[in-house]
Amino acid sequence: MIDIKANTDKLLQFVANKFENNELDNNSLVQLIELAGSYLNLQTLPNWAAANGKSYNGAKMQKNKIELFGVKFIIDNF
Repeated sequence: MIDIKANTDKLLQFVANKFENNELDNNSLVQLIELAGSYLNLQTLPNWAAANGKSYNGAKMQKNKIELFGVKFIIDNF
């Protein structure tokens, strides 16, 4: 059985260690965020609404919302 929590913890620790040891830089972290965003098909509420022919209020009703850096996003990778 795959232990997703353990794998997540290992990944976070790996990235933290590499960044703290100057083996990754800010650009590396931005690329990691971009990669994760592409897997999640992460879109801001207005962008998701426009892409899906919905209103902003319709986007607010979506269940797969998260907030990162003070900005609300929809995860649309289903």
